[in-house]
Amino acid sequence: MSSHRYVAEYDDEDYQEYGEYEQPKDPRRPYEDVESYEPYEPFDDDLVPEDPRAGRGVRRVLSGAGGLILTPVALGLLAWGGLRQQMLVQATLSTQRDVLSIGLLVGGGILLLSVGLLGALSATGPILGGLVWGVAPGVATIAVPEWGFRLVKYLPQNDVTYGVTSWLFIGGLLATGFLLIGAGLASRLARRRR
Repeated sequence: MSSHRYVAEYDDEDYQEYGEYEQPKDPRRPYEDVESYEPYEPFDDDLVPEDPRAGRGVRRVLSGAGGLILTPVALGLLAWGGLRQQMLVQATLSTQRDVLSIGLLVGGGILLLSVGLLGALSATGPILGGLVWGVAPGVATIAVPEWGFRLVKYLPQNDVTYGVTSWLFIGGLLATGFLLIGAGLASRLARRRR
């Protein structure tokens, strides 16, 4: 036997006479020869991907402004409603309900809830509101009680001021400030884990 392989030479006419040889289909590419198949358009590298941090500054400003504005209003409503309730029940030994004081307490609670919910936009709102309107005056009053009296002198002398004064000296503002800061930090940690 010869070790040479025979290579047949033929021209194109002979080849076309018998028809084209069908290549076996590759199972990994089943739609390769379908005429209706539209080829995939390549990705345009010039497109700039959206920055997930875009708009974060606006959310921080809105949350921070909301926290700084809503927190003192909420604390004032709570202090005023609490003072009215205290004067009615303790001073007069009455069990009657004061609709206005209940409304003030509920309204202040809802506003504090909304400050906490600002943490969904940014943690800045609850943290700033709690720090500026709760922790700072509370710590200042604990450290130097005279500062607490000086702070109260800047407020108009009315029922709201008397209610805030009692909250300030019994630690209510300090506790509320820490709760708001905790809500802001919790929302920030939850956002980082996503």
